[in-house]
This record gives sequence, structure tokens and C-alpha cells, in this order.
Amino acid sequence: MSEPGGTALRTRLEQLAREVVKFGAVGGLGLLVNMAAFNVLRNTTDLQVVRASLLATVIAVLFNYVGFRYFTYRDRDKSGRAKELTLFLLFSVVGAVIENGLLYAATYGFGWNTPLQSNFFKVFGIGVATLFRFWSYRTWVFRALPAKEAVEQAERFLDQDEMTAAQPEPEPVAPRLT
Repeated sequence: MSEPGGTALRTRLEQLAREVVKFGAVGGLGLLVNMAAFNVLRNTTDLQVVRASLLATVIAVLFNYVGFRYFTYRDRDKSGRAKELTLFLLFSVVGAVIENGLLYAATYGFGWNTPLQSNFFKVFGIGVATLFRFWSYRTWVFRALPAKEAVEQAERFLDQDEMTAAQPEPEPVAPRLT
């Protein structure tokens, strides 16, 4: 026989696993956006490596915000969008410093500047920054709704759904033959 605490823990772990998968899906697409932009900028412009990386990071951050807000954390509190966006950008800047700081250290500190080395340290920096971003976004940016508020939101959603289902279907109109 399982204990209620065990069920609650299992539920929380399942929710965390779903969140990690959704975060990873958006992050994986963001990684592709980031790396594609980085390599296009690096190979088609005269930008230095770290500047190209910073610009690619900005593009990916904008892409990721949309994905996180409307997919990963769509069920989270939406009451303070300005505050949410400000915090998202603040933590994204910290993540960008981590990501590009590692690339900077590799490129200018150790002279590792071949395309392969730059891509490796870009991905490594993204990985380290992703750990920070996951923690900060879920803790500070996309905050969970208090339980009472979440239940009220779900009830409103269900009420809207029931109202839509209760409305009679419009009768089909026969086409006019002319």
C-alpha cells in the first residue's frame, strides 16, 4: 500500500519531468536557432567570434521567450507580463554572459579559435547557461500559480468549455441553385 506522501512526491516528479521535457524541446529548437545564426554570422560577416555569438544569443533568447511563454509555461501566472519579460531578459543576460564568457575564455584566453573549437565552446557555454536559465526561469520568471488561483482558472476554463458545448449547432443552410 502506498503512502499519500509517496503519491504526492511521484506527482511532483512527473510534473517536473514534463516541465524538463517541454523546456528541453523549446531549448533544443533555440539551440538550433542559436547555432545556425552563429555560424551564418561567423561565416558571412566580419564580426568577431564573440560578437557573432552574442548576436546569435539575442536571436535565440527572443525565440525562446515565445516558446517558453506559450508552450512550456503556458499554464503559469500571466498577470505581470512586464515584470515577467523584465526578469526573463535579466536572467537571459546572465545566461548570455555565462555562455559567451566561456567562448571568450576559450577564444582569447587559450587561442582556441578554429570553427570546430568555437562551435564546441559555444555549445558547452549554452549547456552551462541552460542549467542556470532552467532554474531561474522556473523559480523567478514563470512562477507557478497559487493552488487556489489555479483551480479558479481551471474552473473558468471548464465553464467556458461547457457553455460552448451547450450552444446548439447552427442548422445547415441549403445551397441556392441559380
